[in-house]
Amino acid sequence: MTKVKVQYEYTMHCLSEILYEYMASAEGLSEWFADEVDERGDDFYFTWEGGGEERATLIRYKPESFVRFRWEEDEGTKYYFELVITIDEITDDLSLNITDFCEEDDREENKLYWENLIENLRLKLGAS
Repeated sequence: MTKVKVQYEYTMHCLSEILYEYMASAEGLSEWFADEVDERGDDFYFTWEGGGEERATLIRYKPESFVRFRWEEDEGTKYYFELVITIDEITDDLSLNITDFCEEDDREENKLYWENLIENLRLKLGAS
């Protein structure tokens, strides 16, 4: 099963330090990404109501900048999902850039999935 790389950019109205906490900690991720998140070392266990549990490993990160996870099902592949904070040097606008991989036929569904997650995140941050 070959996946394609997809990238999204969302303008966020918040401080980068606060946004990073929502991206890199189990407590923050459980506020918007999944119903419950448990962190054990570099492994994060995501639980959704009615959807079971999935494990992702934190494979790269830079404090206050980005996190990259790999789902358990993607171990041994180049696939990952990454959340990157970008601040425009001229305007000082903050964006959250997402890189993910999905099957070609799932592009639209993947985009809607991330849009819904980001809407949840903005509500939690008060950054709508």
